[in-house]
Amino acid sequence: MSEPKRTLNLFDTVMLVSGSMIGSGIFIVSADMMRVLGSPFWVLFCWILSGVITLFAALSYGELAGMMPNAGGQFIYLQRAYGKLTAFVYGWTVFTVIQTGVIAAVAVAFARFVGVLIPFFDEQHIIFSFGGFTISTTQLLGVTSILFLTYLNTQGINNGRIIQRVFTSAKILALFAVIIIGFIVGSKAGYWQQNIQLPFSPAGSAGSPGYGLLFSAIAVALIGSLFSSDAWNNVTFIAGEIKEPQRNIPLGLLTGVLLVTLLYILANVAYFMLLPAMGDPTGTTILEKGIAYAQNDRVGTAAMSAVFGNAASYLMAILIIISTFGCNNGLILSGSRLFKSMADQDLFFKPAAYLNKHGVPSKALWIQAVWASVLCLSGSYGSLLDYCTFASLVFYIITISTLFYFRKKEPNALRPYKAFGYPVIPALYILITLTICIDLLIFKPQNTAWGLLIMCIGIPVFYLFNRSKKPE
Repeated sequence: MSEPKRTLNLFDTVMLVSGSMIGSGIFIVSADMMRVLGSPFWVLFCWILSGVITLFAALSYGELAGMMPNAGGQFIYLQRAYGKLTAFVYGWTVFTVIQTGVIAAVAVAFARFVGVLIPFFDEQHIIFSFGGFTISTTQLLGVTSILFLTYLNTQGINNGRIIQRVFTSAKILALFAVIIIGFIVGSKAGYWQQNIQLPFSPAGSAGSPGYGLLFSAIAVALIGSLFSSDAWNNVTFIAGEIKEPQRNIPLGLLTGVLLVTLLYILANVAYFMLLPAMGDPTGTTILEKGIAYAQNDRVGTAAMSAVFGNAASYLMAILIIISTFGCNNGLILSGSRLFKSMADQDLFFKPAAYLNKHGVPSKALWIQAVWASVLCLSGSYGSLLDYCTFASLVFYIITISTLFYFRKKEPNALRPYKAFGYPVIPALYILITLTICIDLLIFKPQNTAWGLLIMCIGIPVFYLFNRSKKPE
């Protein structure tokens, strides 16, 4: 079994963590969160809570990554703690919906914003139709971006590293610029004082079904902010190619998550400084529509339009194109390493274990690309978001529970970094996240149940891969 070389340093690790997290969500999902909650205070609370939840998880993952600095990340942790069946169900879910679903969703977002600059790429521009199935130019461009990034990553880790460095640095700097502009101009607009005083108002008052309780509304609103904060763990998949992984992975996780959390909170404050929070869905101007009813939920574009006028749509489109392209590079690069790790243990298609002459799992990359492309052509962005977020949260809970297992069963194992606040912080993470998952099953069963079903299907599939073996 051949192994890749360790070539990625701490800076690359931080770029992978932050670059994989920052996609299009920060520029879009606050509109839906505002409609659900009706209060800027609670929208900001959800962004802060998402950051705290993600940070709690990252602090716990740091210990696991230090103990097991091998390619595969979560898959390896789960296998060592709970055996091959649990690890396979995780890997199966990552392949069928979590990783590939996010890649597809980000690719669709990339294509949508290219369409702002080049109108040919539009979801109404159908190039193929058969029965109820259609393919638009937007979907075709999304697939093309997946295949292009996959090809670049098959040519060596250096290509992926350069793309990640350039695009992540560019989008972080651009997001900082948006925040600074928002604060400077917004301080004179007067919307912050007006917005922050709005009380909690369930979505029913904004024309959508109300959720009754604040707690339930928060759980539903968290889908968007948690999705926007996800994929931070992808760096553990590529641990086998990181120098000094016992040091660089925990430090990279902490630095990347803190950086992105700060950017997200400040960006939302800037939005609320530049625009009215609640608006009128029938409004004809950006200010009349407000954040809640921003056109196509493009809050970032609406906020910058308050500063730059019509040119803002093009400026924000360029920023989001850069953001989503860099995000998908990190997702594509890291996800393939998980599937290679599974194949090494006969728990995935055997060709996925192959390393090409550049030392990268090229066949795993192409297998991932094909399935992500299928999802891009067949699934809607909203459904994929719900499937991915719920399934991710379930496995974060299971993975962080391994901390307690390893502390008890392997007390003398080498731990270059020990989880901060253990056992309180890991236990709090599990409790908070489990509560959110239960609430999502109750209030959004039409989508989250599909994520649960996909996980369950992984059990019989495991036995198909292990017909001659017994599960551990």
